[in-house]
Amino acid sequence: MPLDPSFAGRSYPPDSAYAVSRAKIAEFAESIGDDNPLYHDPEAARAAGYPDVIAPPTFLTVVNLRAINVIVGDPELGLDYSRMVHGDQNFVHSRPVHAGDVIELTTHIDEIMTRAGNDFITLRAEITDTEGAHVCTTRAQLVVRGEGA
Repeated sequence: MPLDPSFAGRSYPPDSAYAVSRAKIAEFAESIGDDNPLYHDPEAARAAGYPDVIAPPTFLTVVNLRAINVIVGDPELGLDYSRMVHGDQNFVHSRPVHAGDVIELTTHIDEIMTRAGNDFITLRAEITDTEGAHVCTTRAQLVVRGEGA
Protein backbone atom coordinates (compact mmCIF):
# COMPACT_ATOMS: atom_id res chain seq x y z
CA MET A 1 0.00 0.00 0.00
CA PRO A 2 1.53 3.39 -0.94
CA LEU A 3 2.01 6.14 1.60
CA ASP A 4 -0.85 8.60 1.94
CA PRO A 5 0.46 11.78 0.25
CA SER A 6 -2.01 13.94 2.21
CA PHE A 7 0.32 13.56 5.23
CA ALA A 8 2.86 15.89 3.55
CA GLY A 9 2.81 19.24 5.34
CA ARG A 10 1.65 17.86 8.68
CA SER A 11 3.36 18.96 11.88
CA TYR A 12 3.53 17.16 15.19
CA PRO A 13 4.03 19.36 18.27
CA PRO A 14 6.25 18.25 21.15
CA ASP A 15 4.63 15.59 23.29
CA SER A 16 7.23 15.82 26.06
CA ALA A 17 10.54 17.38 26.94
CA TYR A 18 13.82 15.46 27.00
CA ALA A 19 16.32 16.18 29.77
CA VAL A 20 19.86 15.67 28.48
CA SER A 21 22.09 14.05 31.09
CA ARG A 22 25.80 13.34 31.41
CA ALA A 23 25.00 9.64 31.66
CA LYS A 24 23.05 9.57 28.38
CA ILE A 25 25.76 11.56 26.59
CA ALA A 26 28.44 9.18 27.92
CA GLU A 27 26.41 6.11 26.89
CA PHE A 28 25.94 7.47 23.39
CA ALA A 29 29.60 8.48 23.00
CA GLU A 30 30.67 5.03 24.21
CA SER A 31 28.27 3.32 21.80
CA ILE A 32 29.84 5.12 18.83
CA GLY A 33 33.37 4.58 20.14
CA ASP A 34 34.16 8.27 20.69
CA ASP A 35 36.32 9.02 23.73
CA ASN A 36 36.49 12.79 23.15
CA PRO A 37 36.91 14.31 26.63
CA LEU A 38 34.30 16.98 25.81
CA TYR A 39 31.72 14.16 25.91
CA HIS A 40 32.96 12.62 29.18
CA ASP A 41 34.81 15.15 31.33
CA PRO A 42 32.92 18.18 32.72
CA GLU A 43 36.19 20.01 33.49
CA ALA A 44 37.46 19.56 29.92
CA ALA A 45 34.11 20.81 28.61
CA ARG A 46 34.19 23.87 30.89
CA ALA A 47 37.80 24.59 29.87
CA ALA A 48 36.58 24.59 26.25
CA GLY A 49 33.87 27.14 27.10
CA TYR A 50 30.85 24.86 27.54
CA PRO A 51 28.64 24.79 30.66
CA ASP A 52 28.93 20.99 30.93
CA VAL A 53 29.81 17.98 28.80
CA ILE A 54 28.52 18.27 25.26
CA ALA A 55 26.88 15.60 23.16
CA PRO A 56 28.29 14.20 19.93
CA PRO A 57 26.59 15.86 16.92
CA THR A 58 24.48 12.77 16.13
CA PHE A 59 23.25 12.32 19.73
CA LEU A 60 19.92 13.90 18.84
CA THR A 61 19.08 10.73 16.90
CA VAL A 62 18.13 9.30 20.31
CA VAL A 63 15.45 11.92 20.79
CA ASN A 64 14.45 12.21 17.15
CA LEU A 65 13.83 8.48 16.71
CA ARG A 66 11.00 8.54 19.23
CA ALA A 67 9.24 11.31 17.27
CA ILE A 68 9.81 9.54 13.95
CA ASN A 69 8.34 6.32 15.34
CA VAL A 70 5.12 8.15 16.25
CA ILE A 71 4.73 9.24 12.64
CA VAL A 72 5.68 5.98 10.94
CA GLY A 73 3.50 4.06 13.40
CA ASP A 74 0.35 5.91 12.34
CA PRO A 75 -1.72 3.26 10.52
CA GLU A 76 -3.43 5.90 8.37
CA LEU A 77 -0.06 6.84 6.82
CA GLY A 78 0.17 3.34 5.35
CA LEU A 79 3.86 2.74 6.07
CA ASP A 80 4.89 -0.92 6.20
CA TYR A 81 7.77 -0.81 8.70
CA SER A 82 9.09 -4.18 7.47
CA ARG A 83 9.75 -2.59 4.06
CA MET A 84 11.34 0.61 5.38
CA VAL A 85 15.01 1.50 5.20
CA HIS A 86 16.78 4.63 6.37
CA GLY A 87 17.84 6.64 3.33
CA ASP A 88 19.50 9.78 4.67
CA GLN A 89 20.01 11.83 7.83
CA ASN A 90 21.52 15.24 8.50
CA PHE A 91 21.86 17.68 11.37
CA VAL A 92 22.24 21.47 11.33
CA HIS A 93 23.21 22.68 14.80
CA SER A 94 22.89 26.21 16.15
CA ARG A 95 24.93 25.12 19.17
CA PRO A 96 26.09 21.90 20.80
CA VAL A 97 23.68 20.07 23.07
CA HIS A 98 25.03 19.79 26.62
CA ALA A 99 24.18 18.03 29.85
CA GLY A 100 21.46 19.99 31.62
CA ASP A 101 19.65 20.97 28.43
CA VAL A 102 15.93 20.30 28.31
CA ILE A 103 14.85 20.08 24.69
CA GLU A 104 11.64 19.63 22.71
CA LEU A 105 11.01 18.55 19.13
CA THR A 106 8.43 19.70 16.65
CA THR A 107 8.38 17.21 13.80
CA HIS A 108 7.22 17.91 10.24
CA ILE A 109 6.51 15.75 7.22
CA ASP A 110 8.11 17.83 4.50
CA GLU A 111 7.53 15.57 1.51
CA ILE A 112 6.11 12.25 0.38
CA MET A 113 6.92 11.09 -3.13
CA THR A 114 7.10 7.92 -5.19
CA ARG A 115 10.02 7.00 -7.43
CA ALA A 116 10.59 3.74 -9.27
CA GLY A 117 7.85 2.06 -7.25
CA ASN A 118 9.32 3.10 -3.88
CA ASP A 119 7.88 5.67 -1.48
CA PHE A 120 10.09 8.34 0.06
CA ILE A 121 9.11 10.32 3.14
CA THR A 122 11.18 13.29 4.29
CA LEU A 123 10.87 14.24 7.95
CA ARG A 124 12.25 17.33 9.68
CA ALA A 125 12.51 18.03 13.39
CA GLU A 126 13.05 21.47 14.85
CA ILE A 127 14.70 21.08 18.23
CA THR A 128 14.55 23.92 20.75
CA ASP A 129 15.52 24.47 24.36
CA THR A 130 13.15 25.49 27.17
CA GLU A 131 13.46 29.17 26.19
CA GLY A 132 12.38 28.30 22.64
CA ALA A 133 15.85 28.95 21.18
CA HIS A 134 16.79 26.83 18.18
CA VAL A 135 19.30 24.07 18.97
CA CYS A 136 19.24 21.88 15.86
CA THR A 137 17.28 20.97 12.75
CA THR A 138 17.37 17.31 11.76
CA ARG A 139 16.22 15.83 8.49
CA ALA A 140 15.64 12.17 7.74
CA GLN A 141 14.56 10.50 4.57
CA LEU A 142 12.96 7.08 4.87
CA VAL A 143 12.45 4.77 1.90
CA VAL A 144 9.62 2.27 1.81
CA ARG A 145 10.41 -0.37 -0.79
CA GLY A 146 7.62 -1.14 -3.21
CA GLU A 147 5.88 -4.49 -3.32
CA GLY A 148 8.04 -5.77 -6.19
CA ALA A 149 11.34 -4.47 -4.78
